[in-house]
Amino acid sequence: MNIVFNKVSKTFQFGDHSVTIETGGIARQATGSVMVTMGDTMVLVTAVAKNDSDPSRSFFPLTVNYQERFYSAGKIPGGFLKREGRPSERETLTSRLIDRPIRPLFADGFMGTVQVVATVMSFDPTVSPDIPALIGASAALALSGAPFQGPIAAARVGYKDGQYLLNPSVEALEASELEMVVAGTDSAVLMVESEAQSLSEDVMLGAVMFGHEQMQVVIEAIKALVEEGGKAKWDWQSPEVDADLLAKVTDLAKAPLIDAYQIKEKVARVEKLSAVQSHTIETLCTEESGITADSVSPLLKKLEKEIVRGAILRGESRIDGRDTKTVRPITVEVGVLPRVHGSALFTRGETQAIVATTLGSGRDAQLLDAPEQEAKDYFMLHYNFPPYSVGETGMMASPKRREIGHGRLARRALEAVLPNQEEFPYVVRVVSEITESNGSSSMASVCGASLAMMDAGVTTKAPVAGIAMGLIKEGSEFAVLSDILGDEDHLGDMDFKVAGTADGVTALQMDIKISGITKEIMDAALIQAKEARLHILGIMNEVISSPRSDLSDFAPRIYTLKIPVDKIRDVIGKGGSVIRSITEETGVTMDIDDDGTIKIAAVDGKAAAAAQQRIEDITAEVEVGTIYDGKVVKITDFGAFVSVLADKQGLVHISQIAHERIDRVTDVLQEGQEVKVKVLEIDKLGRVRLSMKEVEQDANPA
Repeated sequence: MNIVFNKVSKTFQFGDHSVTIETGGIARQATGSVMVTMGDTMVLVTAVAKNDSDPSRSFFPLTVNYQERFYSAGKIPGGFLKREGRPSERETLTSRLIDRPIRPLFADGFMGTVQVVATVMSFDPTVSPDIPALIGASAALALSGAPFQGPIAAARVGYKDGQYLLNPSVEALEASELEMVVAGTDSAVLMVESEAQSLSEDVMLGAVMFGHEQMQVVIEAIKALVEEGGKAKWDWQSPEVDADLLAKVTDLAKAPLIDAYQIKEKVARVEKLSAVQSHTIETLCTEESGITADSVSPLLKKLEKEIVRGAILRGESRIDGRDTKTVRPITVEVGVLPRVHGSALFTRGETQAIVATTLGSGRDAQLLDAPEQEAKDYFMLHYNFPPYSVGETGMMASPKRREIGHGRLARRALEAVLPNQEEFPYVVRVVSEITESNGSSSMASVCGASLAMMDAGVTTKAPVAGIAMGLIKEGSEFAVLSDILGDEDHLGDMDFKVAGTADGVTALQMDIKISGITKEIMDAALIQAKEARLHILGIMNEVISSPRSDLSDFAPRIYTLKIPVDKIRDVIGKGGSVIRSITEETGVTMDIDDDGTIKIAAVDGKAAAAAQQRIEDITAEVEVGTIYDGKVVKITDFGAFVSVLADKQGLVHISQIAHERIDRVTDVLQEGQEVKVKVLEIDKLGRVRLSMKEVEQDANPA
């Protein structure tokens, strides 16, 4: 007897591809599950939600896991274990991409456990799985009945020849001036992630609006799917605020909190806020009152939010005394680390980054093992956020999702200005060490990375700067904030990061903590961000405005030459013996491409020249009539074999050794002796006939 599945599916056209969302057939024990098919890419997305919301929790326990299976592309993973291991950087970034737009749409006060898992089960190299995964997460949550105020949808937007492209293929994206992912509800945009080729603010805003308009077909399909196959909505209500307790907290803490937020210096302000919180809890949470700290802490946060946001909307000064458009003081230094190939110290207010650039050869490129193919990455940007940067202690472990995400955002901002491998044949690694943090350390990393690469002599097309914008919105009133502080990020409604050159935007990332924002707000934020970006670029340009003309004395020089393809194996040698001897004897590193391009990397120019000469000798052809320096390698009764051009040998007949007649070869020559020889002939079998007597010899030992 066969199992009867209660399948429900919806199909719609989305750009060049037909998309199908199906539920009821797979993973039926999950609270909600869908299989999303786009082209030949198939992603299974499940959502498990527990009605175990606990008001005492200080965080919403939502986890999102995106995972790519190698079998999806008909591949077996590399490595010893031959199975998927820790998440790749792309899997981590896609997990964040899904998490960011769905998190703000859960009901206020909901603290139930929720896990979303997206598994790529069939991989079409022309269709990126992230958009199907995000669509699937929205559908699975909407089907589950949990207090999720969706559905949402997502679209990828490209831009070429003045036209926006909806969900372009991977190949089409390579020629696009823009790659943007937009997510939102039917009424507003929630998230934007993009990189661009210095496009104008108007083009970027148009792309956001285009993506939001085009994604409505997805939202309608999910609504129809939920209507037919969804579970009943939970009877869950946000917990009511205890008005009496709120009044007590307000009476006790409001005035000292207002005083605390007059303190401009972060560490002192945090200490004051902590003291106010401790005093309020100790005063109210007694055995007689029965009031717990878990009930007081959220009310203190609510009060803090009202104080900071209200002051800004009333037009008063921000926490550190600035108006809404002023950028904090900036100090820029370059060349701060003497042995590093390029370095910069970028300080903006209480946010600081030391950024180092390292140049390497092709063998330093990062190997990417992915389902579609193995590839090499010639540019890396890594971001480190140690606990001391915010005055805390903590575990020093491998990079977390936030660090990986911030590093990728900074990388996106800089990729548009990087030279290609033909122009600058180096592998470039940039590391941003955040040494202080109070707002937008990722944008400090963008500025510091641009400076450090120019200091290293990387031939970037233009300097790049970044700025983080914030938003305070109550009803129809709103204020856009330039260069937000950490507190303004936590208590505000938007984190809107914009990076670019003087000519346009290279990266844009937006996360909204409310139900969405309008075109008017985004337009205002982009205009204000441009003013701030140009201000920062002006300060950076006063220190360094273009790449240095020469590399650091400690950076490797890369020399490129090309040899015939049929000579590659001669340079490599049996089992790599020849190339190994060249690198060991000269101290250089060498990379040989399949097209015969050889890159020699060496700090010492003489070593590179020696290696290059060795290669030229190995690959050169012996020419008739040419005089060479040679070495006697073997003596016979009838002459001597002389090595010329590395391993090529020819015979000097006894009659060609000297003008006068000699009886024995050993009377004139011995093995290892260096001589000059002229090529007389190369016969049909490739044998080389040499002469010494036609060349004037240097004085050589007999």
